[in-house]
Amino acid sequence: MMHILYITLLACSLLACSQAKNQQQEKTTVSQAVPVTSTPSFNADSAYTYVENQVKFGPRVPNSQAHKACGNYLASELKRFGAKVYEQEATLTAYDNTGLEAKNIIGSFNPDNNKRILLFAHWDSRPYSDHDPDPANYRKPIDGADDGGSGVGALLEIARQIGQKDPGIGVDIIFFDAEDYGTPEFVNDYKPDTWCLGTQFWAKNPHVPNYRADFGILLDMVGAKNATFFKEQLSLSKAGNIVEMVWSTARNLGYGKYFINATGGAITDDHEYVIKGRNIPCIDIINYDPESDHGFGWYWHTQKDNMENIDRETLKAVGQTVLEVVYNRQKK
Repeated sequence: MMHILYITLLACSLLACSQAKNQQQEKTTVSQAVPVTSTPSFNADSAYTYVENQVKFGPRVPNSQAHKACGNYLASELKRFGAKVYEQEATLTAYDNTGLEAKNIIGSFNPDNNKRILLFAHWDSRPYSDHDPDPANYRKPIDGADDGGSGVGALLEIARQIGQKDPGIGVDIIFFDAEDYGTPEFVNDYKPDTWCLGTQFWAKNPHVPNYRADFGILLDMVGAKNATFFKEQLSLSKAGNIVEMVWSTARNLGYGKYFINATGGAITDDHEYVIKGRNIPCIDIINYDPESDHGFGWYWHTQKDNMENIDRETLKAVGQTVLEVVYNRQKK
């Protein structure tokens, strides 16, 4: 009986060990099957549609109906994605003393989180085609599909993704107004600081007191086919570590043909005034053509800055890179 009891106990013990081992294997298998938290996939078709929707309003020049209607659309989209939205209205003075009814549109995600990233673009379009090959077009406004529209379109898609999946940090998306109302080429009396008027205003009057962010990323002209993003000089001098992080992220994602590992020009753009006014290190992702006389695409500030130039692959390269930076920030 003792032998039988011993054998029975041994069998039960072996069975229990076997069951425990199987359960452990099942747990391990289940654990391995659970997906690691990953960066959302940037939808280039969605971003393209957001660019197209802006262009459909017509040129978004301050004081126009198209400008007002588009501003309302942008604010409503950010609200729809779950952002806390601020609409900062001001009358700004253009180079020729024209009063511009401007509106900065801010969407804040996780507004109480102290760890923040600022993403921004300008949403107005140029009132002049002062680089058009036909002088008769100089005083005509541009569609601004790439110059204005593409950066906003990419950020709207990023906002949509953030609304669906919390990145674990605070993200502020700002659409700055009156960036592109600077002194035109056909005016001899050039005045400094006539560009980026909405950004200059916000830098002095942020949407929340003492606004801070770890760093900022500006998207400007990020939708053209075969665009090349060189490392802009002011970005390198004021936020070189952020430049290297973003460019290396792009290369790791396979977008090295867009994000060129070389220095480009120094550009007056919205990031300059965020750096000056809020002391936030910022970088500018902007299409730069070293072979061009002005450094930008052939269509820049012409009647040809339209939807024909917008490329989904370029939008994807920029948007996915920025998303990767945002969703990996909480790990640092």
